[in-house]
Amino acid sequence: MELQPRTSTLDVEATVRERYSGAAHSREQALCCPVTYDSRYLDAIPKEVLERDYGCGDPSRYIHPGETVLDLGSGGGKICFIAAQIVGPKGCVIGIDMNQEMLELAQRSAPRVAERIGYSNVSFHRARIQDLKLDLDSLDRWLSENPVHSASDLSALEDFAERRRATAPLVADGSVDIVVSNCVLNLVRPEHKPQLIREIYRVLKRGGRIAISDIVSDRPVPEDLRADPELWSGCISGAFQEQELLGALEDVGFYGVTVDRWEPVPFSIVQGIEFRAVTVTARKAHEGLRSEADQTVIYRGPWKRVEDDAGQVLRRGERVRVSPNAFQTLTSDPYAHDIIPIEPAAAVTTAENKGCCS
Repeated sequence: MELQPRTSTLDVEATVRERYSGAAHSREQALCCPVTYDSRYLDAIPKEVLERDYGCGDPSRYIHPGETVLDLGSGGGKICFIAAQIVGPKGCVIGIDMNQEMLELAQRSAPRVAERIGYSNVSFHRARIQDLKLDLDSLDRWLSENPVHSASDLSALEDFAERRRATAPLVADGSVDIVVSNCVLNLVRPEHKPQLIREIYRVLKRGGRIAISDIVSDRPVPEDLRADPELWSGCISGAFQEQELLGALEDVGFYGVTVDRWEPVPFSIVQGIEFRAVTVTARKAHEGLRSEADQTVIYRGPWKRVEDDAGQVLRRGERVRVSPNAFQTLTSDPYAHDIIPIEPAAAVTTAENKGCCS
């Protein structure tokens, strides 16, 4: 394979935009992995959306009724339209994408889906998924009235963008129950990925969740592969390394980070590096509880000992005092089935109980 020279940020974005613009009009098989979706939700979705769907997993199965859902890189809208039916008329679904052609496909399909399911609860917006505060359509409207011809004009544009982020964010802090994404995080350049993870954390409510289906690599991707825009737009060159993705989620504050699905057969192998589909779930911490009372948990096993995301070591069968916030965390998903909760009235140590029955 002959590799192209290292590309700039603009080149990468242009390559991705060009490839997915074409894929909005005719299906490109190389952009997707085989995925089986719940057939109950497909009949309401227009055929052209189903044919232009590109992904590597089904994050919609993690969504619950009544929730507010944010789909990053929503494309033609398939996951959004599935989510709309799961959350029901009391829920809300927000699709974010950068590609105008994909957004047009989703937006013209939305009324047809709403008519078929009997309600409308989906909206689509143009933005970069690493900058969820800035609505790019509002930026375009401002630019049409205030074209940039000089450095001072550019400064005015930057000031407008910052004001929009501060006073009218597209997705507000703590407004979303679950963030889903299907094979899109790998299209963001490495230097922007930390901001992307922070943005996902920002928009989630306390206790909110993520379900991210994406392509990861078993080893770090070298620069010569990252410099190839064809591999980049094909969901390969920009892949997180397996541990890199999990570590990025942990660093920003997510807990219960879980590789819920790990595809044994690689999506692609390039220069000996395996690229495969995974689905990762995690949660944003709950608000701290005001009660000072200690509570106790017992780790069931089967491991001899485990360490939680806060550094607390739990040994099999041993009572451990934890804070109220840690108690709430450990007795909720995804830990609940491994933990025996003991309420404060029963949470006494052996030393405290000594002599009671002697």
